[in-house]
Amino acid sequence: MATQDSSAVAELCQNKRQEFLDASQLLLTYADNILRSPNEEKYRSIRIGNTAFSTRLLPVRGAIECLFEMGFEEGETHLVFPKMASVEKLRKVRDHIATERNSRMTGANPTPPATSSTPPSFSRTPVPNAVPPSIPLQATEDISNFLASEVRYLKTLQSNSQRVLIYEEPELQQKALQKIPVSDLKTRAQKNLIEAKSLDSDTSVILEDFLLLELLRWFKQDFFQWVNSLPCSRCGGDTQARDALSPSAEDLRWGADRVENHYCEKCKHSNRFPRYNHPEKLLETRRGRCGEWANCFTLCCRALEFEARYVWDSTDHVWTEVYATSQNRWLHCDPCENACDKPLLYEVGWGKKLSYIIAFSKDEVMDVTWRYSCKHEDVIARRKDVRESWLRETIVGLNKMKQQSLPEHRKQELLGRLIVELVEFMSPKTPKPGELGGRVSGSLAWRVTRGETSLQPNKSVVFIPSESEKISKRFHLQYNVVEDTYTRASNNNEVIAGWENGTWKAESICRKVENDWKMVYLARTEGSSSAAISWKIECASAGLQIESLSVRTSSQTFHNGKIIWKLSSPEAEVEVNSDTSFHSYTEFLNASEVELKAELCDGDGNTAWQHTQIFREKLDCKANSLEIIIILKDV
Repeated sequence: MATQDSSAVAELCQNKRQEFLDASQLLLTYADNILRSPNEEKYRSIRIGNTAFSTRLLPVRGAIECLFEMGFEEGETHLVFPKMASVEKLRKVRDHIATERNSRMTGANPTPPATSSTPPSFSRTPVPNAVPPSIPLQATEDISNFLASEVRYLKTLQSNSQRVLIYEEPELQQKALQKIPVSDLKTRAQKNLIEAKSLDSDTSVILEDFLLLELLRWFKQDFFQWVNSLPCSRCGGDTQARDALSPSAEDLRWGADRVENHYCEKCKHSNRFPRYNHPEKLLETRRGRCGEWANCFTLCCRALEFEARYVWDSTDHVWTEVYATSQNRWLHCDPCENACDKPLLYEVGWGKKLSYIIAFSKDEVMDVTWRYSCKHEDVIARRKDVRESWLRETIVGLNKMKQQSLPEHRKQELLGRLIVELVEFMSPKTPKPGELGGRVSGSLAWRVTRGETSLQPNKSVVFIPSESEKISKRFHLQYNVVEDTYTRASNNNEVIAGWENGTWKAESICRKVENDWKMVYLARTEGSSSAAISWKIECASAGLQIESLSVRTSSQTFHNGKIIWKLSSPEAEVEVNSDTSFHSYTEFLNASEVELKAELCDGDGNTAWQHTQIFREKLDCKANSLEIIIILKDV
């Protein structure tokens, strides 16, 4: 069957006959234009806002997937067929579509419904809840199974939809502006913009882009405080969580219907921690966990006139999205993590099992789940709390109420953004290096309990010579801390993303980016007294042993911080120089394996963890931070 080689065409064939014929005709036109005139630039891009695209392709199941399968990629405002894309691949998908179209036109049996192995596609209906149509509407199921859950979700949607309106109050925005060092942030942003323009004169970034990054940095580093447990207000000792306390009238006034009891065993004193929901109170207390952080940060964004959304994740996290006018898209912003535009951080880095993620602003409610996942099928399998039809209709109803008094030009602006956003949801996603790390906010014990660290004690990487390395008798591994990638130069320049994906062992290690100082390095996780990281190469199983070994690495300590580098095998152990120069170690002649290890400890005060840094480099540095070269020989 023609569609067996194309899951996208198989999805396209599930549409009604006329929808299929209209969409397939346009797809064939796009493909044939490129095949006839491969050097014509105008045929290699499709404007997302184009009427034909938004009305004949976007709402049709499988149509956009066909474009991606042909080789089109997502740009800011267009889908683009790159110059390096395979024309033969495009022709193959085009021919599949043409074969199916001919069978429909001649009355032959259409392609039967797709099997469960066919990847699901997304609904193209331009409504604010982009949901894969392969999820059953469940109209025939017992609705009573969903009633209780749908009532809970309705309350959540309504309360968050109402909550965000408080960020629009002029007096509250003014109070936020009094707390924000606007002039300093703009000065730093302007400096960063000038530097970016000097490096790339064609860059589209604007002052507001850097101002957003500075706001995130200030909020995380200087303004808000994370609370694991409060110090005892009576004796200053440590406290432990106990049963909740009753909220006072003052607590309730500021939206704190939950009051935690941080109990001090030493002096038997209960320390009250009201979980305030009113951003005005949070401007005063400046502390809390993710709920308080996102609540207050979203207000600060609106005070600086950014378009902002409050984002609720059903798996117990909240953050903010900010609309970047220079990029025509919404950016993920997590103030707890000082993270911007890293939407796969939660699913890939933290290991969260996502299901429902909803964004709320004064003008709209949006199901943005698909922005935060590269594992859509897994997400679909978990979305069982409410009927998809109910969620879609409920969000549409909320948006009708929110937008009924908006001027027509604003409604059209929102619709245009929506179309771009739906295309983004459908675009294939791969994690960026910055999205691979675990959570940094909160105590280590709390993060481990929630399964949101990058610590993977059972994942130990051992490098074993490949066939090409056995032939060349050479192993060459490089690590670049700026790009956070390994390059196995001796194995066809194989690239491994993420520092943790090349380590033998790693304990209490994280990658830290200092945007203000424009530096990046590996360091101990916040609050840890010591840490260790190592890399291991084993060659006996490949019938080889070490003839010579050279290592180049670097580290930097501050105050009384200490880093000890060692090379070891079952037969020998030596300390390693970390002065960025290559050093050879003859002690490992004829060894069958070797481990390079760094141990980090000591330092002063609450920031001791920052006083031991591995591979500290400037963000514009191109050099590798670690290199291991081993010349091998037969046993």
